[in-house]
Amino acid sequence: MATPELETAFREEWPRILAAVIRFTGSLELAEDAVQEAFARAAASRERELLINPAAWVTTVAKRIAIDAARRDARLRQRLPLLVDEEPASVEESPGGDDRLGLLFVTCTPDLAPETRLALALRFVCGVPTEHIADAMLLTHTALSARLTRAKRQIEREGIRFAPLADLTLGERLADVLGTVHLLYTIGHTSLEGEQLGSRSITATAIELARGLRTLLPDDLEVAGLLALLLLTDARSGARLDAHGDVVTLEHVDRRSWNLPRIGEGLDLAAIALPGGGQFALEAGISGLHCQAAEWRLTDWASICTLYDRLIERWPSPSAKVARIVARSFLPGGEVTALSELDALEGELGGAAARTAIAARADILRRLGRTRDAREAYVRVRSHERNGAVRDYYGRRISELDGR
Repeated sequence: MATPELETAFREEWPRILAAVIRFTGSLELAEDAVQEAFARAAASRERELLINPAAWVTTVAKRIAIDAARRDARLRQRLPLLVDEEPASVEESPGGDDRLGLLFVTCTPDLAPETRLALALRFVCGVPTEHIADAMLLTHTALSARLTRAKRQIEREGIRFAPLADLTLGERLADVLGTVHLLYTIGHTSLEGEQLGSRSITATAIELARGLRTLLPDDLEVAGLLALLLLTDARSGARLDAHGDVVTLEHVDRRSWNLPRIGEGLDLAAIALPGGGQFALEAGISGLHCQAAEWRLTDWASICTLYDRLIERWPSPSAKVARIVARSFLPGGEVTALSELDALEGELGGAAARTAIAARADILRRLGRTRDAREAYVRVRSHERNGAVRDYYGRRISELDGR
């Protein structure tokens, strides 16, 4: 039976362990099988070293399992002769000493389709559950599982190797890596299911990776923009719940509880990044304007809408379009126009973006005093929401509209 320490190691350290073993073996499939087997052995082991450092024990055992598998299997002996002949004495150092960051670059191989690279990295580098990735990418769980299986088979069939970083052109893969880190933070910021609003461990991982990228590529403006966006968003995250654990909107949040040093760092980075005009730089600029408003009524919605216009020129995603509509709804007389824009956009939306659009519609209808329509929209979005904290928030809105 697994100990609490082992369960923690599996939950929190699995991506690091898998990354280390993939880098050691050069094979995703072999590494995944070896790590799974190592955790299974750990559950039945009582070795002292396992109790002292579960992650190190599992990593070592997984590497030994991989070596044994390569020696037994003729196909692996042909593909991975170094593992068969002898265990490598050392392994190339990853940037910033973080195996996950190095593996993010090598996972984003041009031999795979862009969406597959992203899904592969989130699943096997960051440890995000398949169903969460599917929802964020607007895919069904079955479709994404099949895509990951095909990707692993393609890697093994074509002998796609996870090459040393020195052999890679990092700039050609940077966009995929940045997108992966951003999506990872998004998934942790608001969990797609469960009773907790978000996962601090996932968002912390994303920020660690963003800081590692900043160290690795200090002159890249989009790297600065990504780190700025994550820091500015994270600076406000501690105030998203009140003392009772209920979700608080940006309109009613206690801004005195925001992390001012983190906001300062984020604003400095956003100022560096904005001249580049990249996606994350522009999103950081929008987040920075929210952070700079001392009160909700002082929010500079006109400037925010301008930045959204530039963002959609660069990145015309459904989620960005919904966010721009929400921002426009706070301009004088903007609510009615926003409802029409949501109607026009409805056919493009799915997954999380569709739920966000329904919630935006409900809030706009509430502000217009269309109580019955607003209630119907809140009921609709609540029925599709799997995050317990957000679902409870919609329930409170429904009660308010009922006069309770």
